[in-house]
Amino acid sequence: MATLEELTERVRAGVGDDAGLGKSFKLDLKGEGFIHIDGGTVSNDDLPADLTVRISRKDLQAMGDGKLNPMTAVMTGRLQLSDMGLAMSLQPQMQALFSKLA
Repeated sequence: MATLEELTERVRAGVGDDAGLGKSFKLDLKGEGFIHIDGGTVSNDDLPADLTVRISRKDLQAMGDGKLNPMTAVMTGRLQLSDMGLAMSLQPQMQALFSKLA
C-alpha cells in the first residue's frame, strides 16, 4: 500500500497546474493524514476546503483500482462527504483523480 507521501506525489503529478475542480478539495485519510488540493497546489495541510472526503487510505486505493464502488462506499459509511451535492457535481473530476491514486 502506498504511503501518504507517495499518494500526495501521485496527486501532485495528476493535478499539474490546475486540478480542474474549481473548488478546494481535501482528502481526510482517517487519522493517516490529509491531502489538500486547491487549484494546482497540493499539500498535506489540514486546511478548510469546499469539499472534504473522509476515507481510509486502503479504501481510497480500492476506489482508484475500481474495486470499490463510490456509491457503495458512501452507503456503507466507508466514504463520508462534507457536501453531497458538490461531490455529485464534481464526480467526473473526482473519479479521474482517484484513478491516478491506483
